[in-house]
Formats: sequence, structure tokens, C-alpha cells
Amino acid sequence: MNTPTPEEMRLEATRLVRVLREAGFTAYFAGGCVRDALRGHKPKDYDIATNAIPAQLISLFPRAHSVGAHFGVIVLRSKGATYEIATFRTDGSYSDGRRPETVTFSTPQEDAQRRDFTINGLFYDPETDGVIDFVGGQEDLRAGLLRAIGEPVARFREDYLRLLRAVRFATSLGFEIEPVTWQAVQTCAPQLGCISQERIRDEFNRILLHPNRVRGFDLLVESGLMAQFLPEILDLRGCEQPPEWHPEGDVFVHTRLMLSLVQAEASLPLLLSILLHDIAKPATQTRDEDTGRIRFSGHDALGATMAGNILRRLRYSNDVIDEVIEMVACHMRFMNVQDMRVAKLKRFMARPTFQEEMELHRVDCASSNGLTDNYDFLRSKEEEFSRAPIIPEPLINGRDLLSLGIPPGPKIGEILTAVQTLQLEGALTSHDEAMEWVRQQPGL
Repeated sequence: MNTPTPEEMRLEATRLVRVLREAGFTAYFAGGCVRDALRGHKPKDYDIATNAIPAQLISLFPRAHSVGAHFGVIVLRSKGATYEIATFRTDGSYSDGRRPETVTFSTPQEDAQRRDFTINGLFYDPETDGVIDFVGGQEDLRAGLLRAIGEPVARFREDYLRLLRAVRFATSLGFEIEPVTWQAVQTCAPQLGCISQERIRDEFNRILLHPNRVRGFDLLVESGLMAQFLPEILDLRGCEQPPEWHPEGDVFVHTRLMLSLVQAEASLPLLLSILLHDIAKPATQTRDEDTGRIRFSGHDALGATMAGNILRRLRYSNDVIDEVIEMVACHMRFMNVQDMRVAKLKRFMARPTFQEEMELHRVDCASSNGLTDNYDFLRSKEEEFSRAPIIPEPLINGRDLLSLGIPPGPKIGEILTAVQTLQLEGALTSHDEAMEWVRQQPGL
């Protein structure tokens, strides 16, 4: 089934509301879909809130899944989209800063009060085109303010992930965080450790992937949240760099500037690589006693190790970790590309992460010395090499070498690599030439 359009999703969500009402229940659109529609944006999904309890919801929608019966939540897949339908509820006490110990099914007014921010506490009646606002969310939407519902510290204590959500909404919406709410974020920041690394990672990803990511980065640092889950970033502050290569300032300033220069739709591995490419500079910084020259010998290799440890701590997937490690480990090799032999250069450019590394290199230079000679060289080589596969099919294989009487073992791999090098450099162009070259090697 094709993915439904926003208009089709709204029609289906309206139909679900109508089904609930015809059965005698109250039902509204709720939360983010209301906020987005009022801002003139098409919602990506629709949540529905109702006074029907889970058993009644399952009776009305037997194909639904009761994913959170304790919280009165069902999920219904209908016409290619997923709709979450939740019973109005009041949450009991929170002892772990993550989830309520009890819930009580309640009224729309009470349900709105348990939500995180006023702009997310709105309901909408699709049949009358009316907004139901018990928390002043419409006024805050018009003012561009993110305000916690009720007493901010109490809201955050209910679920400390809301601290990161505050930063995410301020980032994605471009809103200011209301001063009392902001103060509460800073006060509660040390409690972020109550939240699982996976939940922290997911919110951090959303902040990082948004084009307004620099604002999110700044808010994470200024709030004290960054110190709780990625303190290594703060170690970059005050780490001086050679001014002739880095007139922009210390490693922290450099990293932040790179985030501001990267393409808007950058991938997650690229963005993580930007954050972590110089993460080992504080640990490797040395200063020559005579000249005062600053060096960071081996910061790429150590940085790759540190990046892997950080990302494993935050429970990133192995695929993401492997890509970031490769990019961090290789980012200094770009300074040598014009001196590489053709075969080495082609292998360097054929790696899966090369295009991402090109963007990393571009913003690395743009945020420091501004030199683009290596970048331009590689782009010209891409054009030059584009007439054929950069790594062509091998001229010979292991079976060919066995047929020449060469015994199985490491020597087979060494010969194949040597032949490929000559092939990449144009010295060997056919199977017969390659076989003849092997026959002429001494000791074979």
C-alpha cells in the first residue's frame, strides 16, 4: 500500500474520531498534530485522545494493538498509516523519573495538565474545527514560547527525558524557552542519568539531525545536559590550536563552526563524525618548549578509539559506530592525497564512507584555514576516474594462481594485491598480461 498523503491521514483520523463519537464517546486530535496544524505545517502523524477505556477501544477497533493498556494506549494501523489512540488520564506519582507508578482515567482537562509543554497540551475537534485549550498553549504558540505546563520542575521530575525534549522543541520550532522553564531545565539537568542511554541517544539524534542543530548544540551545552551524556565535548573548550591553521579559535569553537557549515540534510554518521573528529585533541596536545608550536600527534587514531567508546556507551548501532570510526580515523589522510600513488588514491576514494568524508573535510577546512586544494584535487580525480569503475573487476583470481602451481597461503593474497595495484595504475590491462607478469616474478 502506498504511503498516504497528509490530507488522507487527516481524513482517516477524522473518521476514527467519528467512529468513537458515534459510539457515545468524546474524542479529539491531541498533541503534536494540533500544534503543527496551528503553525501551518502538515502533521506527520495523528494522535487521538478519548474517554473510551482500552477494553472499549479494542471492541471498536479489534485490529488494534494494545501496546500500553496500563496507560490506556492502543495503536491502530489503518489505510497505510499508524494512529495512536489514548484514553484521557491522570498520572500518579513518579518515583524513577521515567514513568508513573499508576494512572487514572480522567477528563480532557486533567489529561492536558499531565502533558509536558503547553504547545503540546492542545486538543482539536476535527468536526467543528475548534481548538480546546486548557493550558494556554495557543498564546504560547503565537508568542513562540516553550513553556512547561504547571510547575516546571515537577513536570521534569515526572520524566527527565522532557529536559532533552525541551531542547529538541526549541531547536525544531525555533522557539524561546520560557525563563522559568529554562531555569528548571538547568536545575534538573544532573538528573538526566535516570534516563536510559537509548532514550537519550534518540532525542540527541533528533536534535542533531535538524538543520537548526547549532541552536540545539548550544542549548545542550548551556543547560548542562551535554555534560551529563557527552562530557567529552566540553573538554574541547580551551584546547588551543595553532593559530596559523586555526584562526577561528579552540577545538570547541572549531567543532561548533563545522556544525554550522555542514549541509542541512547531513547524515547521522557524518554529524557524529564532525562532533568527534577532534575529540582526542585535548588528550594528545603537546607544545614545543622552544618554538611553542602546538601539535596533536595521533589524535586521529586515538580519536577513532574514543569515538567508538562514546558511541557504544550511547548504544549506537554497530553500523553507525563503524562508519564514524572510519571517518574519524581517516580525516587527517586528506592532507596527503596529492602525494598518493594512483592505486592508493583509488582505494582511498573507493571506500564506502568517502563521500561523507569529503563533506567532513570540506567543513573542516572551511571552519579553519579555508584551503580547498585537496578537496578540489579529489573532485577533479572523481571526474577523471568516472569513465570506468574506480575499482574494476580483477584481471586474475586465486584459481588462476593455483593453476600456475602457486600453493595456497598468504602469498596468493600478496600477488593479487600487487596485480591489482598495477591494474589500477594502468600497467596491466588484461588477463594475459597479468598472468605473464606473475610468471616472470622471481621465486615463483
